[in-house]
Amino acid sequence: MSRAPSSPPELPGFVYLKPLGTGGFADVFLYEQELPRRKVAVKVLLAERITSGAAQEFTDEANVMAMLSTHPAIVTIYQAGVAGDGRPYLVMEYCPRPNLQVRARREPFSVAEALRVGVQVAGAVETAHRAGVLHRDIKPANILVTEYNRPALTDFGIASTTGAVSEAAGMSIPWSPPESFDDPPRSGARSDVYALGATVYTLLAGRSPFERPGERNTSADLIERIERMALPPLNRPDSPVSLQSVLARAMAKNPEERYPSAVAFARALQKVQIELAHSVTPIDIVDEHPQSDEAEDDGDGLTRVREVRSISPDAPSATRPSAVTERKRPEPAPGGFPRFESPSPVHDAAERTPPAAMAPTPPAAEDDRTLLRPPTIVAPQPPTPVAQHDPVPPLDPGTRSQGMPWWGWAVAALGVLLLAGALWLSGPLTDLLAQPQPEPSSSEPDAPQDPITGIVPSVTDLTGTRSGDTVSFSWTNPDPQDGDSFIWYEVTLDGPGAPNTTEQTTATLPGPHPQRTCVEVILKRADGRSAQEVRECVE
Repeated sequence: MSRAPSSPPELPGFVYLKPLGTGGFADVFLYEQELPRRKVAVKVLLAERITSGAAQEFTDEANVMAMLSTHPAIVTIYQAGVAGDGRPYLVMEYCPRPNLQVRARREPFSVAEALRVGVQVAGAVETAHRAGVLHRDIKPANILVTEYNRPALTDFGIASTTGAVSEAAGMSIPWSPPESFDDPPRSGARSDVYALGATVYTLLAGRSPFERPGERNTSADLIERIERMALPPLNRPDSPVSLQSVLARAMAKNPEERYPSAVAFARALQKVQIELAHSVTPIDIVDEHPQSDEAEDDGDGLTRVREVRSISPDAPSATRPSAVTERKRPEPAPGGFPRFESPSPVHDAAERTPPAAMAPTPPAAEDDRTLLRPPTIVAPQPPTPVAQHDPVPPLDPGTRSQGMPWWGWAVAALGVLLLAGALWLSGPLTDLLAQPQPEPSSSEPDAPQDPITGIVPSVTDLTGTRSGDTVSFSWTNPDPQDGDSFIWYEVTLDGPGAPNTTEQTTATLPGPHPQRTCVEVILKRADGRSAQEVRECVE
């Protein structure tokens, strides 16, 4: 199901070139800005989506991205406004390369590139968390690629403050953590950590974590696997066991068992890079204590990024900015979002130990944006002197060997007695072992389970009604049981939307829906089993 893009608005100072993409809420067009001359991507809210709530969400997205877009791994926002026809728009950095979802579907990433992208995007997510913002929709399709082949996180349309842990809006199903399907749904910083792990897994596998090639992969199937199934192995010979362990911890079912922060996840990926002898990618996060203007120029002729610091596991602890120093709580950031203090990461002793000597290392030829681990130069030590011993005096040929002393004969006699006793005891012991052992008590086997009774029936009588632009749906539970709930979501041009959980058999979609509207409904049992989804549309 697809549609033609809406008509591009006329924007003063911009020349329309071509459409870039369509979505359920907005279209993206390519424009050329006249001054300064450059190509830009313009995201325009659809006319039928213009409501007070949608316009406010669009404005919030602009403010959040503007607050964070100085980060090298977040798409830059240039300006925002309202076109002459009344549609709000955002002018953003143009990223010409295919997004990571398109690339991963073509062929899986190499381990080296997946690790590099994972560390860079984790730095962007950590920066957002420290600004008090959860992304809540991290997935490969929302990571664009700049002209310089750097990842750029975008689409903060459903972002929220880090305190909003029970809102209904959520991430796309294949990359959503189990708690997003709870009633009510929950989210937090560790939910974004789960999505980061699922994204890196997708880059390595070429598919979402719980998608099974050649099998049914409906929304209901994915939800059940996300909630109950262990993370499948990558099955790549070039992927170490440590990388599978890192992804398994990031995607643990229990949020408390995941990495406490995005930067902790990034450091775990850096350790895998060190294990594989790859270039170590720096972690770019906002520096809350930037250097003064007087100390800005270090005299080496290199451009330095202010208010962003790069954390490398190779830097000595004496010179690396501390990530565990106690700080006073900062004032709220622009836009009204309180700043979020991420949990203090844990550093290994090996990372904190400064090497004895450092020598500058040229950048790697394959990727000059990452840092090589500086080699440790160990000063040669003088050879340890060997102790000189007096030579053993030779035996005098004339010396006669002496016979065995009396105590030697006593020890030999005692050994003979012990051997005889052991042989005598071995007879009764052998008889004891030869006795038949009692048969284990047999118990009645469990009665075979009827597979038909384990099937969860799908909802019936799913119908939709329209009252003006408001659309509602109702359905019937064919076999009501205690603890039953329903997961429903709108199906748009972009695929399944954010899941919603309810115990009722009715649902009303928020906002106006003047066009054809479709939903899918899934019956979920208290034990986690789910039924096949049922779809219905209203014209």
